[in-house]
Amino acid sequence: METTYSHARAQFATLCDLATSTLEPVVIHRRGAEDVALVSAAEWQSLEQTLHELRSPRNAARLQAALNRARKRTTKSTTVAAVRKTFGLPKST
Repeated sequence: METTYSHARAQFATLCDLATSTLEPVVIHRRGAEDVALVSAAEWQSLEQTLHELRSPRNAARLQAALNRARKRTTKSTTVAAVRKTFGLPKST
């Protein structure tokens, strides 16, 4: 979503609720200044974690390879129950 600075000031609580409920940024256009984005704290933390994981070229390559395998579906899918059984974990409650 995009809005003006004036509208954002008038509807700030509503825009905060929107950002947290949709996890989508709200871009605020400011006249004569750089635009800013309003994002939920949870989404920001997720983005920071992703950036941290991708900083290492080796880790980024490993994650990209896993993503490519998932997209090609070259790995066999399984259920959570099957994974729990394989690793001897208790059943979910």
